[in-house]
Amino acid sequence: MSVIAIVGPTAAGKSALSIALGHALGGEVVNADSMQLYRGMDIGTAKLTAAEREGVPHHLLDIWDVTQPASVAEYQRLARAAIDGILARGRVPLLVGGSGLYVRAALEEFEFPGTDPGLRQRLEAELARIGPARLHARLAAVDPAAADRILPSNGRRIVRALEVVELTGGPFTAELPQPKPVYDAVQIGVDREPAELDERIALRVERMWAAGLVDEVRQLVGLGLREGRTASRALGYQQVLRFLDGEWTEQRAYAETVRATRRFVRRQRSWFRRDPRVHWLDAARPDLVPAALELARLGSS
Repeated sequence: MSVIAIVGPTAAGKSALSIALGHALGGEVVNADSMQLYRGMDIGTAKLTAAEREGVPHHLLDIWDVTQPASVAEYQRLARAAIDGILARGRVPLLVGGSGLYVRAALEEFEFPGTDPGLRQRLEAELARIGPARLHARLAAVDPAAADRILPSNGRRIVRALEVVELTGGPFTAELPQPKPVYDAVQIGVDREPAELDERIALRVERMWAAGLVDEVRQLVGLGLREGRTASRALGYQQVLRFLDGEWTEQRAYAETVRATRRFVRRQRSWFRRDPRVHWLDAARPDLVPAALELARLGSS
């Protein structure tokens, strides 16, 4: 039995397809969205409600406090335990999300370089003092390929890349070796035309604001969101924090959330499109679910 991975950019329609496949195949969803791992980060991550899951079991949602830094190695351990449990029950694991590194961590055999607390602390202090742009410039000098993959505003990933370079003496890009599959897997990529996806992102942010994203962020501030090195940088959350801190107007925070999400989508698309194992489907096609089922069944035969 194969793992079915449903991947692709934000707002393309991965969640809706996963529910349809869950019903059709007797599947259970394993979350591969790095920010849906956090408790309380519901509106801004478009996390499906219990009703929207329609009885399809979901794993690895709401497992970390917002103060906990993300750990791909820990996610790898948890995701494989969830997948193994689903397989043992004779059901189909559906690995669903747009966090490319998390998908690879679950499906492939590779180890992550260790971490040095002292070095990490020094780099994080530098990040706080001089900002991510200057650290990104330093990364570009020592590992241009890594700098090209990481947004100049993503301080957490820049710090990790510099840490790996200093610890190993090699490039951060070496952290991702050639794929060695752990599971038989079928990867289904869900995408849409760029103009359509831009419209969907704008509508998605509008709905998040209407659903109370600002109030959600206020509540999470009381639970330590500002201290969370990963959670505080999530799309939407970092922009609302700047509004709450008086740096931006609410209108600017809203517009910057749309803009940042569209930039992020371009990076997601670039990541997944490089992988020849992904079978791409246009999420707008009327026969999306039958087409995905055909891919899933062919891959599992």
